Amino acid sequence: MNINRSSRYIPLISAVSVVIGIIIGTFFANRFSGNRLNIINTSSNKLNDLLHIIDDQYVDTVNIADIVEQTMPKLLDELDPHSTYISAKAAQAANDDLRGSFSGIGVQFTIRTDTVRITNIIKGGPSEKVGLLAGDKIISINDKPFVGSIVTNEETMHRLKGEAGTKVKLGIIRSGSKKTKFFTIVRGDIPVKSVDATYMIDKQLGYIKIKSFGETTYAELLTSLAELQEEGFQGLVIDLRDNGGGYLQSAIQMINEFLPEKRLIVYTKGRKFKKEEYYSDGRGSYENLPLIILTNEFSASASEIFSGAIQDNDRGVIIGRRTFGKGLVQQPIDFSDGSMLRLTVARYYTPSGRCIQKPYVKGHSREEYEMDLLTRYEHGEFFNEDSIHQTGEEYHTRIGRVVYGGGGIMPDYFVAEDTTQYTSYYNEVYNKGIITQFCFEYVDNNRSSLNGFKQADEIVRYLHKQNTMDKFIKYCDDKGIKRRNNLIIKSQHVLEKAVYSGIIYYMLDMNEYMKFINKDDVTLLKAIEVYKNKEYIPKAKTTKSKIKK
Repeated sequence: MNINRSSRYIPLISAVSVVIGIIIGTFFANRFSGNRLNIINTSSNKLNDLLHIIDDQYVDTVNIADIVEQTMPKLLDELDPHSTYISAKAAQAANDDLRGSFSGIGVQFTIRTDTVRITNIIKGGPSEKVGLLAGDKIISINDKPFVGSIVTNEETMHRLKGEAGTKVKLGIIRSGSKKTKFFTIVRGDIPVKSVDATYMIDKQLGYIKIKSFGETTYAELLTSLAELQEEGFQGLVIDLRDNGGGYLQSAIQMINEFLPEKRLIVYTKGRKFKKEEYYSDGRGSYENLPLIILTNEFSASASEIFSGAIQDNDRGVIIGRRTFGKGLVQQPIDFSDGSMLRLTVARYYTPSGRCIQKPYVKGHSREEYEMDLLTRYEHGEFFNEDSIHQTGEEYHTRIGRVVYGGGGIMPDYFVAEDTTQYTSYYNEVYNKGIITQFCFEYVDNNRSSLNGFKQADEIVRYLHKQNTMDKFIKYCDDKGIKRRNNLIIKSQHVLEKAVYSGIIYYMLDMNEYMKFINKDDVTLLKAIEVYKNKEYIPKAKTTKSKIKK
């Protein structure tokens, strides 16, 4: 047993040695910019020699830069699941999402049959100004053909993005015309919104969907709240489902809007980082607004800070399913080539004192860590509240409700995932991408008829009249999906919802898309019920956690 264990680590030890040598050696000394690392290692000469020996004497020519790129992630895997190395290309995309803008031409696109097809034009962007339309096909960029195997998402974004003020020339084929049209577009700053939807559910209850916590999220939240205020909202649902987090500061600013003065929001501490506490300042405009937060197993990091602060301060209720369980804080460290390191430097703790980081074993693969969600699924946690087991220490909220550390935020009201309509037929057409293909082709072929609709309900009525679902099943037949009528009937509702929502997504904005998706969403329906029953104020005796230890 010990022999196998030792041999398993030999390749990793070698890889780690090379990387440490690279980091501390002269090769890497000038690559750091911004935050700088100071690494002291008594074996530095030996490891640096190893690097030079490989470069000088190895049987084949080696590319030291490639060794760095390939080995740094392996080194970080030995620390924790959230310390990561990000290549320059990936870092650019990640930063764009959180910064709230990027420089480009302002289109959304998909790739079909080796051709870029524009699915949406961002309002007010450079492409709208020159007259590009959804449905246009890009066949050349800067007078060079851009079709065939060269067309990938990464390559397309690389060619379309660029510094603001620079120009790009596109060759376009438009529906109904065989002649190529040419458009010269001046790139500009394109906003990346982190608030997907804002609307009134009914005459009293407002809804805001937040997909991430970026630099502009707080400002977007204030705008959304102002819109709802104009419509007279008296309660609010904030949807953090599938929100993987983002900037800590954004979450703190947003929570501050809902808490009275001098309430602890979160605190952080680490080996080299002294304890930092963040409190509300009493300047929030919505300290007494009834508040409901929606979460699921993909709500992580800043979403959990937000949910934990609301729950521990008994400011509102959490509805949905247990969150991911990420309680580690990463500090970004930039390299001069555009790549970056996100190094875990601290843990964050909710106001009650709990760290909701789920357990992990150092040195084990990230895949094993991520498998936790599959384990939860297999244990029935998504379907039965009694299947949830949190083994962390017991803590108490402001009014004495029991909560637990060590594995995410457990909601005050559990809502099971409903998979009863997900038959093998549905799974096949979904997993093979048939639904997405049909929706895109349907929109592409019927865009002139769909263009006049501004609301999701209008499109739904039109699709009903056109017997669209019959056309979809026939499309599946033509794609080689065996027709199984009993399963189709059983999955009829989820199939229709998937097809209709796909078409709405291509034709309308996210607000209308979310309105349609949410109409029969069981978690949101539970939120509406809780609001109507005035159960949005936690009570110590009636909402004590039912989690089994």
